Amino acid sequence: VNGADDVLLVHGGTPLEGEIRVRGAKNLVPNELVAALLGSAPSRLRNVPDIRDVRVVRGLLQLHGVTVRPGEEPGELVLDPTHVESANVADIDAHAGSSRIPILFCGPLLHRLGHAFIPGLGGCDIGGRPIDFHFDVLRQFGAKIEKRADGQYLEAPQRLRGTKINLPYPSVGATEQVLLTAVLAEGVTELSNAAVEPEIEDLICVLQKMGAIIAMDTDRTIRVTGVDELGGYTHRALSDRLEAASWASAALATEGNVYVRGAQQRSMMTFLNTFRKVGGAFEIDDEGIRFWHPGGRLKSIALETDVHPGFQTDWQQPLVVALTQATGLSIVHETVYESRLGFTSALNQMGAHIQLYRECLGGSDCRFGQRNFLHSAVVSGPTKLEGADLVIPDLRGGFSYLIAALAAQGTSRVHGIDLINRGYENFMDKLVELGAKVELPGKALG
Repeated sequence: VNGADDVLLVHGGTPLEGEIRVRGAKNLVPNELVAALLGSAPSRLRNVPDIRDVRVVRGLLQLHGVTVRPGEEPGELVLDPTHVESANVADIDAHAGSSRIPILFCGPLLHRLGHAFIPGLGGCDIGGRPIDFHFDVLRQFGAKIEKRADGQYLEAPQRLRGTKINLPYPSVGATEQVLLTAVLAEGVTELSNAAVEPEIEDLICVLQKMGAIIAMDTDRTIRVTGVDELGGYTHRALSDRLEAASWASAALATEGNVYVRGAQQRSMMTFLNTFRKVGGAFEIDDEGIRFWHPGGRLKSIALETDVHPGFQTDWQQPLVVALTQATGLSIVHETVYESRLGFTSALNQMGAHIQLYRECLGGSDCRFGQRNFLHSAVVSGPTKLEGADLVIPDLRGGFSYLIAALAAQGTSRVHGIDLINRGYENFMDKLVELGAKVELPGKALG
């Protein structure tokens, strides 16, 4: 239900300037909170952002008897899992809403309670979600799964056992599922073609702190030797490199200068190389990274998204907005999500020249090449962007629309900004701090 609260008026054409902070990664913090369920002692997680996914996990943990309270510093949570218990099905359903997070509770709950329940699942509509894959993996560990009208019931008649798993595609969600299940399973689990994103590595660090034995090989193989018991952890979550790159792209598209406190070079190296090739400037210090448009013309590039260590798919949409301001033809080949270029039609409506193609352009062939998806884009620039009426399709696309509206001349009405709230902490406050001219109709901001 979208009320007037869900519309943002953006008066574009002002460079973004100032400083904002990014906290722990949206795609990581929920998993590290779930990991606390595996321990027999309390855990402490720092750098936790206040976003919807975190609130959902927190609620689900509390439903299962985990006490969650704020720690001493802002963004710190203390989790005590000593009294884990079964939660009521209706409560789980009501609490999870459309989130996909309950799927990650399966392994830990099977270890702690011997059973788990998963309601029907949702998430951003950007392509197929391999939920069945999670269930297949859990079956391989020895779980019994029964589909009922209101969701899936899982049982572990005996202790789960380690297994050999080969991922058809290095999916982050599937890799997390395997890790959270394998650490307490009996024997060795070998996961080949695993995702090796920095967020995965950070989750492994948390699990190792708890007492897990996990080896990461350079060939995308992860080996987990199960242990009988895990303790708690104390950890500062890795900052959100996807959000950091969104603000970097916003600085570039609006000819601004933004210091992103919390941005980390190591997890962003591929993005930083591309940012520099396009003509953006950055400077790194111990606390964060400053991104700015150094003046002069931006350069067109050929870009292909890929799993880590490639160029992340979540970096693509915000950067495409900046590419509309580059001189020449840029080619973007999306190989991770088949329908992630749909957002470009709104940019065209604002004056961009972006054409989509079914072929794999600008490099290697990918798994979408023979399958009728518009998954390559040619961006010709520079083009002036004009304000427009925009309806946000999904989280990253939404932030890209926002960047386009900020870079455009004139006023845009951006509908559906609640979607951005899902993954970007206090993004309205951050916009105001950077001098953006934005207003919620009927409310004053900044």
